[in-house]
Amino acid sequence: MLVLSTLGARKHRRLGPSRRQHKAQPEPEPIPVETTRATVVDVGDPIPDAKRAAEWLNGAGEPELADGLAVLNRALHAHRLASADPRAHGVARSDALVARLGYGAGEEVADGLWTDARELVDAGPRRRRSRIPAAQARLAALLTGRERALSCEDLALRARLDLEDGRETAAALQVLIALDAALAELPSDLAAPALAERLEELRGLHAGVAAAAEATLRGEATAEGRGATAFALGRIEAALRARAAALAG
Repeated sequence: MLVLSTLGARKHRRLGPSRRQHKAQPEPEPIPVETTRATVVDVGDPIPDAKRAAEWLNGAGEPELADGLAVLNRALHAHRLASADPRAHGVARSDALVARLGYGAGEEVADGLWTDARELVDAGPRRRRSRIPAAQARLAALLTGRERALSCEDLALRARLDLEDGRETAAALQVLIALDAALAELPSDLAAPALAERLEELRGLHAGVAAAAEATLRGEATAEGRGATAFALGRIEAALRARAAALAG
């Protein structure tokens, strides 16, 4: 069960009939913003007693939080479709201001309360230090126009998100489109000579990815097709990393 609550709601000022505009101050005070508390309640088998609950809490951590985020993101994806809002999106672990795991009675947890709980500290993404300067240099190159962004890069990112969130059909279709875009864009790219072998590999994966995408549309997805989709996405991402390295060199 997912319970959403809005916290710290601003008082909306009523505008007069003329909707007059007010002069903004040179250095306005920060405006408090609303936050949303999402409580994911496990309504499966209840924990029999306080001792078992304490044992569960002591052993719970990031995997349980990831399960809760998956529930929240499924709801947000459904909202995106129902509202037809292309800018509605899911959340990542790093988006949480506070993350807590706990247990309590039904009335407590429905209100975001608990009998006992603990906060999880976000350690942040584990990125190798050597990659940070490269990412910053590429950002500068993209913003200044010294390097062009490819459509297949954005498509591959969308495919990765669909794959991680378990949207099997969307992932298969996105990987197929990303692969088509990569095969169309990379051969004429400045880094193409360094990608010759990778491009040949991607061409060889196309038939399997297309078959997997068609199977998911028919509702006939297989483990083999899922494997082909995930593998192809990994190879597209590897080719894009090699391209970035070649351009930086």
